[in-house]
This record gives sequence, structure tokens and C-alpha cells, in this order.
Amino acid sequence: MPNALAHETSPYLLQHAGNPVDWLPWGDEALRRAREADRPILVSIGYSACHWCHVMEHESFEDPDVASLMNEWFVNVKVDREERPDVDALYMEAVQAMSGQSGWPLNVFLTPEQVPFYGGTYFPPDPRHGLPSWRQVLTAVAEAWDERREEIVAGGAGAAQRLRGGALLRPSPEPIRPAILDQAVEGLREGFDSVHGGWGRAPKFPAASTIELLLARGERAMALQTLHSMASGGIFDQVGGGFHRYSVDAMWTVPHFEKMLCDNALLARAYLHGWLASGDPVLRRVCEETLDWALREMHAPDGGFFSALDADSEGVEGRFYVWTTAELVDALGADAAVALEWLGASHAGNMPGGPPGANVLESRGVEPEPEVRERIRRRLLAAREGRSRPATDDKRLASWNALMVSALADAGAALEREDLLDAARSTADFLLTRMRGPDGRLRRTFNAGAPRIDAFLEDHAFLLEALLTLYEATFEERWFLAARASAEELLARFADPDAGGFFSTADDAPALLARRKELEDQPIPSGGAGAAFGLLRLALLTGERRYEDAALGQLALVHSLTARHPQAFGHTLQAIDLHLGPTREVALVGEHLEPLARVVRGSLRSRLVLAGRREAPEPSAVPLLAGREPVGGRAAAYVCERFACRSPVTDSAELAALLDGPASAT
Repeated sequence: MPNALAHETSPYLLQHAGNPVDWLPWGDEALRRAREADRPILVSIGYSACHWCHVMEHESFEDPDVASLMNEWFVNVKVDREERPDVDALYMEAVQAMSGQSGWPLNVFLTPEQVPFYGGTYFPPDPRHGLPSWRQVLTAVAEAWDERREEIVAGGAGAAQRLRGGALLRPSPEPIRPAILDQAVEGLREGFDSVHGGWGRAPKFPAASTIELLLARGERAMALQTLHSMASGGIFDQVGGGFHRYSVDAMWTVPHFEKMLCDNALLARAYLHGWLASGDPVLRRVCEETLDWALREMHAPDGGFFSALDADSEGVEGRFYVWTTAELVDALGADAAVALEWLGASHAGNMPGGPPGANVLESRGVEPEPEVRERIRRRLLAAREGRSRPATDDKRLASWNALMVSALADAGAALEREDLLDAARSTADFLLTRMRGPDGRLRRTFNAGAPRIDAFLEDHAFLLEALLTLYEATFEERWFLAARASAEELLARFADPDAGGFFSTADDAPALLARRKELEDQPIPSGGAGAAFGLLRLALLTGERRYEDAALGQLALVHSLTARHPQAFGHTLQAIDLHLGPTREVALVGEHLEPLARVVRGSLRSRLVLAGRREAPEPSAVPLLAGREPVGGRAAAYVCERFACRSPVTDSAELAALLDGPASAT
């Protein structure tokens, strides 16, 4: 008999619908049952591509005897962390404070008033490696609730205040100084892995926002080395394109094999910007192969992009992606020797639990000629398609789709690929139409033909950034108008009028134990950083100070922290870099403005916003274009700072000289 999760649309929740555990989704019904029965709530949080979430389900949640204990003693709640980032962030911080642990599955026990009193991550079915068994945990918590309830409740006093996170901060009275950026770069330099690229030890995560910050600051060496190291390692799918979640080693060789839409959107854009900064064709190719993978494997027939591909297939993590030498020879025939020199399968390392002799493919050898390289990739891809595929998490998330819109639009304009621009347009349309409810509000998730759950700050913030990027890529004013509307909704529902910055949940969202502000990139940019960056860009296009003031309210809360923890604040530091400038606003007008637009888009110009109008049958909705006209019948470019503009130019070389010269409006 299915439990209540059978009525959900999250693939992760549906995976648990057949468990003998009486799971409920997070919501009023679960909270009501806990209050009426005076029982603790067990909240178990994970996501569909989480390997250890699957392990714990098979070991414990599918066990009828274990389920019987859970059902007798607790109100059991399953949460998809990707659907409910608010619940996940709240209780992740609580468990970190209690146990020093973090990760998924996250299992936390709450009082009926939602106050956490015990938690951890993965628990095995039998005691091992210093961990108690799940059955022991259940028994101990149930006994504590029966015997020491008053002590537990008293210990939770003040928990709501402690768990407010960034909402406890007050704005710093110190001005935002350029030294913050210099100190952040120096901190990144000190923590940089000069051998393999990236930051930190194993496991090593791609740091797209950190790379973007370095590129924006002109610090190319660390950024480009990291991009190259990841592109040649096993973390990048050498056959099908796209990046896996992270590397279990420091060399980017053996990945954790899940593929997430958000990571790939961010990394595709980082590789695009690396190419624009360096001209290196390898970086352009990786960008395109990543986006081509997303279009081929993640684009949903009914709109938007799926969330993730699982790490496992046939019960083995990575089985879909690894190769024995015999499999390579069988798939490639005469090209096998060249492929083995290029892909290095003989030394990439055996996969634990995989077929004997299976290897992760890396691109660390002699790369063949382009046509041979593509032939090898096509043959391996065709051979791989005959394997059992990893499961797809087919829900669409607003924020992750918005990140993909930004990547597609940015790359489509710079690479002059209309197919990428079309995909960006259709996905933006999907977000603005089908991912809204009957009340017109943006929703967080979409699946089974319907949107669900009111959107969070990150959904609105990344949508604002995406719509502005799409406008700059196409000069279609509908996207600019949608961006302004998105900004207004963001300010109305999420801004904190007292302390500044932005709450992660809307002002009318169902109350959790605490209303929080998430400040750090974990690892995608925080909603507050996205809101600040998008509002600063909108202020440059409109000249409206209130957008800038709202963004600065966010930066005032965190700028004193960013230099000390630059890896946690990459996107915030990009917003600070944009604020401190110098910035330029470029307005292009005229029927044949493509040569001028190509100059703007042909290099990495991080502190620049772009507006354009090919025809002017009526006044533009974009204030930056007000009063701008072609010159002598020719398309013209106006290069401005704070709406003070130089004399317009009509020649591409003149525009390039202006943009590459020192910033100073007259």
C-alpha cells in the first residue's frame, strides 16, 4: 500500500512512496499529527541523485521491522532538498551545530513545535565505523522523548533565534572598499592547488563562482589552470559532455558520477568566459559540449530542463560512464590505439564496485585531430547508449532553469548560435508561463504537468539575472520588461526593510521555526548574491537608484565577511566588483548593429551592461536607450558611465578602442 508520497511529483519523494514507512511530505498535515499525538517528527532529507540516500533507503526504510518502529514512535516526513531548500538549510545548520556533520541523507528529530533536538546524516543498519545503527538511533531518541521530554523541550529554548542564520546580521557601517577584492584574491591564491588547479583537498568541487570572480578581476592564471585541469579530468564526461558533481580525489580524476543541471549551467558559462578572456579554443569546446549535452539529455519535451542524472545504474555508481580496455577496442576498432593514447584509459584508475578493469576516461594524453576526435566520441557515445541509463530526476526547478537560461543566452550571443538562443527563449517562456500558478506567482518546481510550491528568493533572483542576460543577448524588450516585473516582485516579497538584504522565503510563506537569510554559495550562488548582482545590473540599465540601494543593503550585511572566506562568497564578490567598477553602459541603436554588438560580445567585459534597438517605431522601454539615435543613417554605439555618455561612434574599431581604453565618461 503506497504511503502519502504517492501523491507527490518529486522523483525523490516518489522513490519512497512504496516504503513501509508511513512517510508524509513536509506540510500542515505532518505538523498537525505531531501536535495531536505529541510525538517527535523525524525529518529525512535527500535528493534523487544522492547515492547514500539510496543506500539508506534500501538498508533501513525498506525494512518492515525498522519501518514499524518508525511508524510507532514518530511522525515521519520525507523532504526533497531541491524542492524545499528552506527546510534543508534550516535543519542542516542545526545538525552541523549538534554533531559537526553535514551532507545527505540528513536525518533530524524535531519536537512537535519543529525544534530540532538530535540529528545526523547516514546511519547504517548495523553498528560500524563508530556509527550507531539506525535502529539504535530510533530506540534511543524514542526513549529520550519518553523519559526526558521536559529536558529536551527546555534545551530547545532559543533555537529559533540561533537558527536565523544570516538574518541575525546587521549592516556594517564600514564602506565597501576595493581592498576587499584584493584581499579575497590573495586568500584564493593562498588556498590554490598549484599542481591540479582548484581549491581545497579531496573531495574537490568545481568552483564556478570563484573562477568567474578571478576572470572578472583579470586574475587569469588560477582560473584558466583550473578550467583546463577539470576539462582534462574524469570529472568532465569526455564522451558525452557535461560535468559530474565533484571529484573524490584532488586531481579531478574519479568523480562522484551524478550530473546536476545547476552545476553544468554555471560551468558552461565559466568556460565561455574563460574562452572570451583567453581565446583558448579548448575552453570554447568544453562550453559547447556541456550545453549540447544539456540540450540532448536534459531538455524536457514539455518545457524546461530536468534537474539531474543519477550516479548509479545497474546498482553500481558510475557504471554507465566507465570503460574496460576491451570495451573501448570493441567500440572503436581501428581508432582504439589513438583513443587509448588520448583518453588514457590504461592509467585512469579502476572503479570500486565496477567491472574488473573499468576505467574513468580522461583527456590527458595526445589529442587526435579534430575530425578523429569527434569520430571517436560519436562511436563511444553510440556504444554507451546501449547501456542501462542512470535515472533522470525529471522535475524542473525554477532557479536551476534560470541558471541555464543565462548560460544559453550568454553563449548563444557570444558564439552566434541561434539554437542556443532559441533554447534560452523557450525556457524563459516556460518559466514565465507554465511555472506560474493560477494566482500568477512563480513556483519553485514543475512536474507531471503542474507547478508546485511558491518560489524562493533564489528562484526570483536567478530569474532576474537570466532575463537581463537574455535581453542583452537578443535586444528583445519583452525580456527586459519581464526582468523589471521580476525585480519588483522580489523586492516586495523578500526584501528586509529593517536590516537590509533579502530573506530566503517570501513574506507570506508558511512559517518555519525561523525565517532565514542564506548568504553563502553552497555551492551555487546564494539567492541574496543573485538578487544583489541582478539589481545592480538593472540599476545600470534604468538609472533607478532604488534598485542599487536594495542591492547595497545586501552587500552591507556581508562585505566584511567576504575577504576572509572568498570561496564561500564568489558571487557576492562579483557583485561588489560590479558595484565598485568602473562600469560601463553601452547602448547600440540602428538597423545593422550586429558588427558593433560583436565587438562588445567578443571579449570578456565583466563590468558592462548592454542595451540595443534595431528599429524605433515607438519609445524604448529601456531607459538607457532614451534619446539614442543612429548617426548619419548608420548604427551607432553610445558608451556611458552613470548615463553620462561619450560621443557616439559608428565604427567597430572605434568602439573597440573605447571599450579597451580607460573608463572615463565625459
